[in-house]
Amino acid sequence: MTLTLPEASTRLRVVAVVAAAALLAGVAITYTVRAVHRAEPIASDSEFALDPGHLYFRSTQEGAGRVARVPTSSTTATTHRTPNGPSCERFYAAGGTGLCLLRRPGIPPKSYAVVLDKNLREKRRVALTGIPNRARVSASGRMLSWTMFATGDSYAGGSSSFSTRTSILDTRTGYLIKNMEEIPLTVDGRRYHSPDVNYWGVTFARDDNRFYATVSTKGRTYLVEGDMRKWSARALRKNVECPSLSPDNTRIAFKKRVRDGTKNPWRLYVLDLRTMREHPLADPRSVDDQAAWLDDDTLAYALPGREGRKQDIWTARADGTGHPNLRVPGGSSPAAVR
Repeated sequence: MTLTLPEASTRLRVVAVVAAAALLAGVAITYTVRAVHRAEPIASDSEFALDPGHLYFRSTQEGAGRVARVPTSSTTATTHRTPNGPSCERFYAAGGTGLCLLRRPGIPPKSYAVVLDKNLREKRRVALTGIPNRARVSASGRMLSWTMFATGDSYAGGSSSFSTRTSILDTRTGYLIKNMEEIPLTVDGRRYHSPDVNYWGVTFARDDNRFYATVSTKGRTYLVEGDMRKWSARALRKNVECPSLSPDNTRIAFKKRVRDGTKNPWRLYVLDLRTMREHPLADPRSVDDQAAWLDDDTLAYALPGREGRKQDIWTARADGTGHPNLRVPGGSSPAAVR
């Protein structure tokens, strides 16, 4: 049969439409499969659990940043670790609960906060936007908090124009505060309002109600004390970032800006909450981390690694005496499970 020119043109258009539909269906199927793959539960060895007496951390030596552990009883640097935990960008654990912040490639990239049980198996997943920055779990394991940077932002440059979003999750009730910037804030005894308010670096007290955090506004940073039940916060002190409350709830470790600019801007300090006196740690290096208390006397924190490693975990005495010690070569996000 011979087709006329209009009929041939019509036939070609039909074939083109069918081919395009098939191609789009294939793309949709591929996207769906990849999306399902990205949402799969994170993997962890069945025998890997949150056992007391261990220092957990994100290993930067094994691929994909898997959570590993070493005994807390060992005080010397060790490369021997058990790296069978999940892969995380940031990690913290306490009270039988783990918090793993993930970032998955894609357009746009996907981020998640994953709540883990004592066996480091996934219990809940919260979709996020931005880059994982800070993670904390209260001593009881009930209260969780995480901070995300808006894509491309950082506070390393000394500017207050960056954007963060800090969330709080009550695992007992399931209540999620997606962004704590709406909490009523008091500065110098007055209710404070400003569109540039940013929070980050939450740390919880033992009562799961009181918390401390950093707030920045108008180019300044403050230590704030918050109350979950009253849903209020008040500024206590200037120039305090990434607070970390001691196990006995009497002191706060924090990073203090000691010089302007991007070259070695911070140093770790400890603040006595009773006297409001502070002192520096023995480590004079610039630490861009939310330090973790291994016990009431010892702090752990990450620094850029030596010998080609991305990061190393160091420890120092909280009273400012002694010398810093290399604790875990090739590690970050330290968390002592007691």
